[in-house]
Amino acid sequence: MHSVTGSRAFVPAPGRPAPRLSADRVRTAPRMPAARPPVRSRADAETVALLHRTARVLLADVPRLTDRIVALMKEREPAYRSPSLDPHEVWREVHDSLSNNVRSLVHPKETRESARSCSWRIGTDRAAQGFPLDALLHAYRIGCTVVWEQLLETASKEDPLGARSLVHVAADVWNFVDEHCTLVAKAYQEVERQLAWHRENRYRILVAALLDGTARVGDFPEAEEVLGLPEQGRYAVVAVKDADAASRAPHPAKVRGGLRTVWHTAEATAHAIVLLGDAGTEQLVRDLVVPPGGRAGVSPAVTGLAAVNTARRLADTALRTRPAAGEAALLDERYPEALVVSAPDLGSALADRMLGPVLALEPADRDLLLTTLDAWLEAGGSARRAGELLFCHRNTVLNRLRRYEQLTGRALDHPREVMELSLALSAHRLLAS
Repeated sequence: MHSVTGSRAFVPAPGRPAPRLSADRVRTAPRMPAARPPVRSRADAETVALLHRTARVLLADVPRLTDRIVALMKEREPAYRSPSLDPHEVWREVHDSLSNNVRSLVHPKETRESARSCSWRIGTDRAAQGFPLDALLHAYRIGCTVVWEQLLETASKEDPLGARSLVHVAADVWNFVDEHCTLVAKAYQEVERQLAWHRENRYRILVAALLDGTARVGDFPEAEEVLGLPEQGRYAVVAVKDADAASRAPHPAKVRGGLRTVWHTAEATAHAIVLLGDAGTEQLVRDLVVPPGGRAGVSPAVTGLAAVNTARRLADTALRTRPAAGEAALLDERYPEALVVSAPDLGSALADRMLGPVLALEPADRDLLLTTLDAWLEAGGSARRAGELLFCHRNTVLNRLRRYEQLTGRALDHPREVMELSLALSAHRLLAS
């Protein structure tokens, strides 16, 4: 005799129809593995005949056995006591499963594949429902115990020695149960893996859509549910680029302080959507840990998921202002640089106009004048403070500034000329490489 039990009698489903797996939930429907060679029983023909007669008696008693199995499952497995389960649906499914199971005792060879398909379907359905796998396997064993005990009791009524004869098929029964528990677990785990892939993929798709501006208004409730980002929240976006971005994806920075942060990496740049709450972007920059050698740009604060794409573009602009390695540039503090990198052709033209004669000097003279101009602007136009920064006398600074004026024909006492010089220096620094 081959396997002597079925499957579904041992695993009643939760009290609602299990959803069928579809392409939008998993990549492909999980495929049931091929059956192992059946276990051959050593029971003699008389014992097999007794088993068949006993099974036919049980088949006529399926409703009562269903009541008993359902009661034991609710008593011994808390998952089946959930108020969300429809008791009538649970009973019906156990009844159908038990009928299939007992019939397999009479015709095991013919019903083996249908029983395996039933177990596989149970595993996939319960995984899709999120029903606990441990509860599922426990239910299998509860049902098997009830069927086995009823077989022994029925056989003993027909023949007091019959129960002893059925011991010869006990190993087959439990081997079969083990096979089907394994099958259920594999089906469950396969669907669980694919659903996890689906969730992760949907997560990535939602984050990417928010960042690139393709998210629709109808996506915002799902973004709130899946990503934990409220539709009308207050956000900033962080853009991070690795020092070796050409050869590998960046290592995401870290945001300390407990702010809700959702990362997305594409090509060589990582972006984070940060739910600011009441925090400011200055605090975000202080809490941002940029990986060694990396650079980051931080957008101004925006309101609502619909504005996240704008924040991403501004964060990218802040990143292009080339903060120092390991540091973050806050766009609110770098608007002149942002203007330059946003219009590089105009920036280059301005640099040529304001610095052309200086850039034509020998490298040592050129660098000395450019450094002096940067220090003078950093010092707010004070030659004395610029000299302190450069470790030279204020008169030396003034002499260098006059040389700049002579070379270019510009007047550094004119506010507009100073503004253009500042932008030109930024353009040269940011665009020269």
